[in-house]
Amino acid sequence: MKLSCRCGQVQGEFNPARSYTRATCYCADCRAFARWLGGDGLLDAAGGSDIVAMAPDGLRFTQGLDQLACMSLGPRGLLRWYARCCRTPLGNVPRNPKLYYLGLPVAAIAESEAAVTACCGAQGHTIISPESATAAVNPTRGALLAGTLRIVSRLASARLRGRRNALLFAADGQPIRAPQVLSLGQRRALADG
Repeated sequence: MKLSCRCGQVQGEFNPARSYTRATCYCADCRAFARWLGGDGLLDAAGGSDIVAMAPDGLRFTQGLDQLACMSLGPRGLLRWYARCCRTPLGNVPRNPKLYYLGLPVAAIAESEAAVTACCGAQGHTIISPESATAAVNPTRGALLAGTLRIVSRLASARLRGRRNALLFAADGQPIRAPQVLSLGQRRALADG
C-alpha cells in the first residue's frame, strides 16, 4: 500500500502483512500532537487518532527522507515522526529501538478507506484510552484485549529474536533525526481546553 505526506514530497510503502491491529487512540498526547501539527482531519469527532500498530520493517520510505522530522511531547515521551514539508504525521515509536513497534497514522496511508479497512480492520475497532475521548465512544472490551494481546505477543517475539527498529534509529540506538522536545509550557499550551 502507498504512503504519502499531504504535499507528496515524502513517499513510501506500507506492508499490511506486518500490521498488528488498527486502533483509535483517544489519549491527550495524541490530541496534543495533532494540535501541534495543526492539520485538519487528524482526529475523529471524539478526538481520536486513527493508527495502524505494526512492525517497523513493514514501512519503507522511497522518497523525501530529507523531509523526515521528529518531535516529542516531553523528555521521556514517544518519538513522533512527521513530514517537515507539510506536517503530516508519519509514525510514533518508543524511544527504545528494541521495542519493535511503530504506530502508523492512517492519515499517511495514500489508499482509500475501503482498502485500509480490508487489510487492517475498521476504524474504531480497537479503542485505546476511551476515558480521554472528548465525546462518547463505545469501546469493545474484547477488541481491546485481542488487539493488546496481538501487539504484546508480536513485541515479545521480536524481542526474543533480537529485532530492533532500524527504520528510524541508527546503529548506535539514536534516532536518525534529533527530536524537538517540547517544554512544559509548550505542552500545556496544547492541552485540551
